[in-house]
Amino acid sequence: MILCLSEADIRAVLPMPDLIAAMETALAAFSSGQVVQPVRPVVEMGESALFAAMPGFVREPAVLGAKLVAVIGANQARGLPTHRASILLLDPETGALIALMDGRLITEMRTAAVSAVSARYMARADAAALAILGSGVQARSHLTALTIARAFAEVRIWSPTPDHLRQFAAESPMPVRACQSAAEAVRGADIVILATASATPVVEDAWVAPGAHVVSVGACRPNQREMDPALVARARLVVDSRASAFQESGDIVMGLGEGRFAPSHVVAELGEVVSGGAPGRTAAQEITVFKSLGLAVEDLAAARLAFDRARRQGKGVEIDLGG
Repeated sequence: MILCLSEADIRAVLPMPDLIAAMETALAAFSSGQVVQPVRPVVEMGESALFAAMPGFVREPAVLGAKLVAVIGANQARGLPTHRASILLLDPETGALIALMDGRLITEMRTAAVSAVSARYMARADAAALAILGSGVQARSHLTALTIARAFAEVRIWSPTPDHLRQFAAESPMPVRACQSAAEAVRGADIVILATASATPVVEDAWVAPGAHVVSVGACRPNQREMDPALVARARLVVDSRASAFQESGDIVMGLGEGRFAPSHVVAELGEVVSGGAPGRTAAQEITVFKSLGLAVEDLAAARLAFDRARRQGKGVEIDLGG
């Protein structure tokens, strides 16, 4: 029997604090060689439209599966999510399909959970001001995850779309300051989250205060940038996967091509930081950057957690495809 889980099922069984802990474990497993996964192959379907496959195998405890994701920019005008995803889990011993679940919410939540892990290990202990650039689902999920990982005296939000900014502020479960510009949000912030759909930089190097931690979760193609290249060049740079970063991240690929830094400028993977193999920060005044691209192991770890809990709680619908 195959367990099918809807977005509502996922939301019911996957609380953010538990997911943050699961992402720490998954990242450490990835960077220690316990995960087999390729850099995701991407099918470009035109401007602002792509399809990607993210297969992976975790050795211990064994998890096998894949996420299939489509990013359709035109969906925004249709009032539909721009990111659609489905996750399949297979029995690692037999290869039989054991679960099919909605992957949109898992993608949203695990991305924010990984960012929260980076803040725990790379931000200053006294970080008090959070800035989020963006007003979509990732911005909202990051607000939830970051405020679980850290306590903030102030949260600032900026969006290039004023109506979305006002709606975000009105619907926020906690007080936030809606800023009139990205510069206003970023200046003096201790942790800066870049959760935009922009293909060009949304933050300037001069805005970022000494000691700040910057997380970039957008710009996932080699011809896209979300950060000022001068910021990337002067920061302590950590990624989720070196292999992915050198192939997919425009912030890094273009910086290398322009001779701004060498491959060694990527000092560590976040999993290495989590496991103690590399420091996340070496000085209070150091600017740190975490470039997140998203890994199959993150999706698989989240999906396995959801699957196990759904089984115990009687969530989802079982179907029989035969065979």
